Amino acid sequence: MPMQRMHAAAWIVALALSAPARADMVAARKWLQGEFATSAITPQQQLQEMAWFVEAARPYRGMTVRVASEQIGTHFYERDMLAKAFSEITGIRVIHETIPEGKLVDTLFEQMNSGRNFYDAYVNDTDSIGRHSRSSQTVALSAFMRGEGKDVTLPTLDVHDFIGRSFGIGLDGQLYQLPDQQFANLYWFRHDWFSRPELKRRFRAKYGYDLGVPINWRAYEDIADFFTNDVKIIDGVRVYGHLDYAKFHPSLGWRFSDSWLSLAGTGDKGIPFGRPVDDWGIRVEGCVPVGASVARGGETNGPSSVYALQKYIDWLNAYAPPEARDYTFDDIGTALQKGNIAQMNFLYTVNTPALTKPGSPLVNADGTPRWRYAPSPHGSYWEEGMKLGYQDAGAWTLLKSTPLPQRKAAWLYAQFTVSHTVSLKKTLVGLTPIRESDLNAAAMTAIAPKLGGLVEFYRSPARVAWTPTGTNVPDYPGMAPLWWQNIGLAISGKLNAQQAMDRLAQQMDQVMARLADDPRMARCRPKLNPPVDPSVWLGRPGAPKPARVTAAERGETIAYEALLRAWREGRVR
Repeated sequence: MPMQRMHAAAWIVALALSAPARADMVAARKWLQGEFATSAITPQQQLQEMAWFVEAARPYRGMTVRVASEQIGTHFYERDMLAKAFSEITGIRVIHETIPEGKLVDTLFEQMNSGRNFYDAYVNDTDSIGRHSRSSQTVALSAFMRGEGKDVTLPTLDVHDFIGRSFGIGLDGQLYQLPDQQFANLYWFRHDWFSRPELKRRFRAKYGYDLGVPINWRAYEDIADFFTNDVKIIDGVRVYGHLDYAKFHPSLGWRFSDSWLSLAGTGDKGIPFGRPVDDWGIRVEGCVPVGASVARGGETNGPSSVYALQKYIDWLNAYAPPEARDYTFDDIGTALQKGNIAQMNFLYTVNTPALTKPGSPLVNADGTPRWRYAPSPHGSYWEEGMKLGYQDAGAWTLLKSTPLPQRKAAWLYAQFTVSHTVSLKKTLVGLTPIRESDLNAAAMTAIAPKLGGLVEFYRSPARVAWTPTGTNVPDYPGMAPLWWQNIGLAISGKLNAQQAMDRLAQQMDQVMARLADDPRMARCRPKLNPPVDPSVWLGRPGAPKPARVTAAERGETIAYEALLRAWREGRVR
């Protein structure tokens, strides 16, 4: 039980159980009996937790703190509901702003660079852990919780209960970012169509194996071709075997830096990311980045990465609806609701609420989905032991530029939003789980049939292979824009796949060369390897990997029901 670690002092218990007249505890009881009635812990444990917040916040009553997060449903819930609850219970006013992700990242790093305090805390993706753990400006939460923040650190925070805890751990082994929400990129498919006997017969007759969840890219491509060019019409609707987005837009960069290359097989084995080469293609020696280009030992422009980009372009052109070229990240949920897509290789599960709306072509009359989630198929360069996809993890991040009283008050609010008391309800609202105890709660079991395999995936051993950008990337905000700017040139036909990845690798090396002399890098600054003929690195074991012949590969699938059975038995598949 997670609350076996509860260390609440006897006086807090007494306060919670014997002071019904106090306004703060009256407010706490109101919220516990209403909005937070669904929890993975008992009502008494919730009351004890809230009593701790009341007492810990006493020195900061009347203070106002400002925090920022990106614009997704989970953070809207925090802004509209949790900030209000926290303020009523503790007397600390919270201004929780939800702003575009790009603006959030720019503001956070401007605060790091300038020392000006724009916000008292941020929910910043752990993709930036490489920068945070190299910087002298980010608060190491492990040290903070033991030291100057000990008096405002929740005894029942239960850090080891967070399923994404490893994502926020830096190069020095300390926790820099505490997960607030997370969601994976998974394979999505129309289970109802895949289950139709006539379609199953036709697929097997043509390809020689069963229509099912694709394990490799060869099978994904066969299924895409089958629905686009053989089936064509289902229930009077023109259907397609693939969907993606390709507009020249920053979200096109996320589409690739958020681990498309990992699915293809770029990088070395290792969880949460490959070592010494990660899924961005960046090589490190120890903790020092030494290059992205193959000539320096990286793999950003290696055969596996070029293969990944070329497959993306080929599938977009051959199997996706024409309008997909004008889509961004924000359009995908709406596009899928049209009901004309058979599968998608790589879908952010933050779209789940949009895909479960009653009355949609994607939902049955009883509210159960006609679609399912499953692990994404992998490309020809992927090997067992590698990561197999991306998981976004927005995490609470504190900066040293924030005055200590403001930082402590903001830390109280941050912990409130992830506490056992409220985290299960927040998970049910936003469908972005962070705690093992919440995933195992009865409420999650009850809702699982309406979420298309999301709960089963998160309860399975498979989930550990879905991870964010790791510590090899020394400057996520400085390097992430390079992706969409170069990928866009390849999609438009202005560059071929090799040229685009060559250009990207060169620019990444240039950024790392500048960081080598950046005084804001307190540790593990990049130091580039001298370039050599690429054949030198391609001839060595591991990444970068030499070109492979992929044309003769055979598709491989698994029945969805067999996949679920494997997960229940503790196997990946």
